[in-house]
Amino acid sequence: MAVCVGRKLSRLWRRFTVMQSRFTINERFFSQETKVLHQSNGPAQAVLLPQMQTLMLPSGTFKGKVAFITGGGTGLGKGMTTALSSLGAECVIASRKLDVLKQTAEEISLQTGNKVHAIQCDVRDPDSVKSTVEQMSKVTGLPDVIINNAAGNFISPSERLSANAFKTITDIVLNGTAYVTLEIGKELIKAKKGAAFLSITTIYAETGSGFVMPSASAKAGVEAMSKSLAAEWGRYGMRFNVIQPGPIKTKGAFSRLDPTGMFEKEFLTRIPMGRLGTVNEIANLAAYLCSDYANWVSGAVTNEQWDILESLIRKNKGS
Repeated sequence: MAVCVGRKLSRLWRRFTVMQSRFTINERFFSQETKVLHQSNGPAQAVLLPQMQTLMLPSGTFKGKVAFITGGGTGLGKGMTTALSSLGAECVIASRKLDVLKQTAEEISLQTGNKVHAIQCDVRDPDSVKSTVEQMSKVTGLPDVIINNAAGNFISPSERLSANAFKTITDIVLNGTAYVTLEIGKELIKAKKGAAFLSITTIYAETGSGFVMPSASAKAGVEAMSKSLAAEWGRYGMRFNVIQPGPIKTKGAFSRLDPTGMFEKEFLTRIPMGRLGTVNEIANLAAYLCSDYANWVSGAVTNEQWDILESLIRKNKGS
């Protein structure tokens, strides 16, 4: 996998970037914050490092915990669900396609021996999200782990985009993540229960990228939301992390972003490690970030201070 794991730490939020590189045909580049490192490398990859297929965390890491994963029926979502279930979590997977969810839930449960529940949910619809959270609460209780993985994307010149095309992506990626996070977060606050939130974004959320403008805009919004809630909700015991995967070959993503397969070979010449990433590699990182091994807290303004600020703002309204 073309993996340079970049970790950027503000005081309250961490973003983990598993990224590809940018370079000419005869040079390989990867970035580390604002620095750009490169290697002249015209010949083919000389050494390929092994791909670890095992889980890196100890068995039982998530025993007694509940994990909720949107888009959990296929691709990265299925991979992360499998990892968490294998480590002891009781998982709840959600998406619009109930038949796919049920098949995945049964498959993973048979493999791991742990319960996996399937709930149909359209993250674009706040009422559907609310109903899903209510169903989950009755079956498993509120989750300890929330992974916002539901996504939509396609390639198109921006001048060809209709308003509906833009809305389709932002409704799933940005609005859907917000609806899920706010609905569950508010219930967690009422219950005085902490949790780990993880959102799957992309390397171009920070930089932008041609022909995927709706996705880039929506994913950037998800990252801003994660930073904001890390500052506000750390005192409630909630953590917020983001993973920006580089190119991971899953059927759903590549069928929309590289339908002809013409870009895959080009990807490989531009990745320092000479291969695409794997679902298992992202699943291991996700499991770590959602585990108690990654615990930390953050602070925010108190409710009393917010009451004072709100009263002052209302007094000045319209001035």
